[in-house]
Amino acid sequence: MHAFDVLGDPVRRRILELLAEGELTSGAVCEVIRAEFGISQPAVSQHLRVLRDNGFAVARAQGTRRLYAVRPDALRDVDVWLDRFRRFWAPPLAALATEIARGKRQRRLSGGEDQGEEVRTT
Repeated sequence: MHAFDVLGDPVRRRILELLAEGELTSGAVCEVIRAEFGISQPAVSQHLRVLRDNGFAVARAQGTRRLYAVRPDALRDVDVWLDRFRRFWAPPLAALATEIARGKRQRRLSGGEDQGEEVRTT
């Protein structure tokens, strides 16, 4: 399965977002995914298996529980592939950052947007 076939599924992307915060039990993942997507525990387990089988997640046993974590190698491979396309969004994002900084600087130099102005009700 190609990386984007794996990542193309919103449930699997959400699972990776959860795992990016730190290691979680399969039960904890299942609880969130069932609440957000309304799918069964076996369906969540299948998504976890796809992530594990394709190298995006790793599971380790801790007693009777399975703890899942992101496996960063697979994400690095996706990042390398995306690198050839960064030129399409990097300059606009840099320009946006410049405009935001410029706006903050102008507000700071002018003493804030609404400072010194009173609202009159006459």
